[in-house]
Amino acid sequence: MTAAAGDEGDTSGAAVLQPLAQMPRAVAGVVHTVLADIDDTISSDGRLTAAAYGALERLHEAGLRVVPVTGRPAGWCDHIARFWPVDAVVGENGAFYMWHDRVAGKLRTRHWLDAAARAASTARLAEVRARILAEVPGCAVASDQFCRLYDLAIDFREDVPPLPREAVDRIVALMHEAGMTAKVSSIHVNGWFGDWDKLAMTRRLCAERFGIDLDDAAERTRIVFAGDSPNDEPMFGFFPHAVGVANVLAFRDRMRALPAWVTAAPAGRGFVELAEHLLAAR
Repeated sequence: MTAAAGDEGDTSGAAVLQPLAQMPRAVAGVVHTVLADIDDTISSDGRLTAAAYGALERLHEAGLRVVPVTGRPAGWCDHIARFWPVDAVVGENGAFYMWHDRVAGKLRTRHWLDAAARAASTARLAEVRARILAEVPGCAVASDQFCRLYDLAIDFREDVPPLPREAVDRIVALMHEAGMTAKVSSIHVNGWFGDWDKLAMTRRLCAERFGIDLDDAAERTRIVFAGDSPNDEPMFGFFPHAVGVANVLAFRDRMRALPAWVTAAPAGRGFVELAEHLLAAR
């Protein structure tokens, strides 16, 4: 994949993949912020389980900042920011972040682009969408596309029968040919016209909302990111204590940067495992 802006960072732990159970108590006990992908990281087989949601709540109630960092659309993120036990949410692979201002009783959004720039990309996205659907049999526009602001999401296994790897690679190639950034999640290929990614917007969020400078190497050691797929690669490479849920192993040959730690369990059960490990160390 073509690296996007914000891919820079510490990649010293990129290929370690140690069992999470071996993360020292001294490391886990000082974590103050948990960032996590949603699909197949917090969720399992397309569902948010009670156990995974409970893990989010326990982390939040224990005083840790909790921030989902997802490829899911603005419409979903509105709900997540309002109703989940989280401090903010980064959506559409870094195109914006949202938080619920509970003092004012309002949802707040920080966009990467202004409204005019977002509108200008709409026609270009439609052209790429038509070409992909014509050239890659079996794929579909993601069912959540209607509530997206920035990107085109092509479904290759959520609501369609799973496509072979070659088909996914062709979708990525068509997006790249159109001049888009393309990232592969566990269910979609997301493409957009812009230079952001999950890490770039996480930098802005941490600085603007939490007063955290992610250029401070010591500060990064107190933040954990959990993910499972190639669109999490910038985060895996940047955070020295990034964690992959076990299903990340299916993508290890598709990524240059891997998490330092890996859970024993996949998907939401792996996220619960991470939460329990962090909470036990406090």
